[in-house]
Formats: sequence, structure tokens, C-alpha cells
Amino acid sequence: MYKTWEELKDACKTCTKCGLCEDRTSVVFGVGVKNAEVMFIGEGPGENEDLQGEPFVGRAGKLLDKMLEAVDLSRDKNIYIANMVKCRPPKNRDPKPEETELCIDWLRNQFMLMKPKIVVCLGRIAAAKLIKPDIKITKEHGVWFDKNGTLMMAMLHPAALLRDPRKKPEAFEDFLTLQQKINEICEHTY
Repeated sequence: MYKTWEELKDACKTCTKCGLCEDRTSVVFGVGVKNAEVMFIGEGPGENEDLQGEPFVGRAGKLLDKMLEAVDLSRDKNIYIANMVKCRPPKNRDPKPEETELCIDWLRNQFMLMKPKIVVCLGRIAAAKLIKPDIKITKEHGVWFDKNGTLMMAMLHPAALLRDPRKKPEAFEDFLTLQQKINEICEHTY
């Protein structure tokens, strides 16, 4: 485990643990406030993220930013955003289990440095890995799970909301649930 953000990021940027490194433009390490009490985790970078080196910067990221803003959250002031895998899977496919397994220590190290009180998994892939393997994202989004003292919640992935905008109201309810929990247990998020 790396003891500083700089050491961790520098090591991550040179990672060659799996084949995803072969086609990457950028390692998408993460972005946000390093002492955030709330950490958002997606599955992996897409094309825009690979080009810009930052998570959630495409259309789905713009939607995520709007929903975050509605509950007074921002990657610039009070949350951190990362992904399960740090390199883009080809053609935006889901990360393979072996890729996730080889990459998960980077995320674990980010978590250890940050010690968030709340983790929000964006989409089924992240939720199945971090919350429970058989999670039913359409039924269990917005539900709190206590994992070793850290509260975790799955949310619908912003890309899924772009594909099916009818789900935006229930997704927004999850953000209101998150806001309420932040007000209950976090000390410096708001």
C-alpha cells in the first residue's frame, strides 16, 4: 500500500498488470477532494475519459454533475470519483472479472487513503463487486448496505439514465436519500 496520493498516482500511471494498458491513452486515476467523506465509484473509463484522463466527463458525466449539483455535491468541492478499473476496456465493454481483480488494489489504496464514510457505486458492475455479487440494481438502488463500517449504496449508472430517461426521477430520489445520509453522518461534506 502506498502512503501518499502522489506515490499511488505515480505508480498507477505506469501499471501494466493487465492487457487494458496496451490501448490506453490515459490512466484514469480519479478526481475530487482527497479527504472527501463521500466516494463515487464507476466501472471503468469510456472513450472521453480515456482521452481526458478524468472519470465521468462524457455525456453520462455531465448528467452526473447535474444530479450532484442538485444536492450540493461537486467533484471540485466535496466528493471524490474513481472507477473499478483505471484503463478503458475496448469499445466500452464491461471490465472482465480478471481485469477488475488485477486493478482493484489501486481502488483499495485510494479508499484507505481517503477513509470515506459513504461509497456510492454507479451501476451494476461496481455494485456487484463492492456491495454484493447478486445485487439487483433495478430493485436495490438507493438501499444502504453497511460494509465494515462504511455505508454503501448502489445507484443507476448515468449512462443507463441516458438510455432510459424515464428512470431519472427514481435516480434523483437516490440522490435525495444520499443527501439525507450525508446530513446525518458526515462532518465536513456540507
